[in-house]
Amino acid sequence: MSDVEGESSERSRPNILVTGTPGVGKTATASLIAERLGMKHVNVGDLIKRHKFHSGKDAQFDSYVLDDDNEDKLLDLMEEMLRSSAAAGEGAVVDYHGCDFFPERWFDLVLVLRARTDVLYDRLTKRGYADEKRRENLECEIMQVVLDEARESYEREIVHEVRSDTIEEMEGNVDRVDQWVKQWRSDNGKEES
Repeated sequence: MSDVEGESSERSRPNILVTGTPGVGKTATASLIAERLGMKHVNVGDLIKRHKFHSGKDAQFDSYVLDDDNEDKLLDLMEEMLRSSAAAGEGAVVDYHGCDFFPERWFDLVLVLRARTDVLYDRLTKRGYADEKRRENLECEIMQVVLDEARESYEREIVHEVRSDTIEEMEGNVDRVDQWVKQWRSDNGKEES
């Protein structure tokens, strides 16, 4: 069977991954993109919680632990969701703080959101993150862990680092993705009639 969810030639709309350190604005950005472009928004963190695809919570970091067995179950569910989205002609916008375990073939664009550490600190504090969890996430952002992970996991030309410090930057990112999707559709002979 052909790779319906991954082969861009068989999809009328692209699949986009929005990733980055917790607190950079992934879910807000992905929601805005999906709403504006009529695409399906897939919040991976919500799927993990809703379907109990975790082996419990890490008490130190107050986060769910995604082990190998549950990762496979999550990927199976997501593959079906992406296939369904492609069949409906929607395309999907996926958001999650990790990106190295998704099949490379799933995505046509990978947006890595970045934020200044002072902005990120304030956002994580407002979320009530404990000092250790906040420190760990700030270190990940400083060391550009998610950006490096994306560059190692996907073709460099589809990975784009974008700022997400302000509402204006977030809106600008959505505008750029809107233009990118139009170009993708044109390049792939999928223009809207």
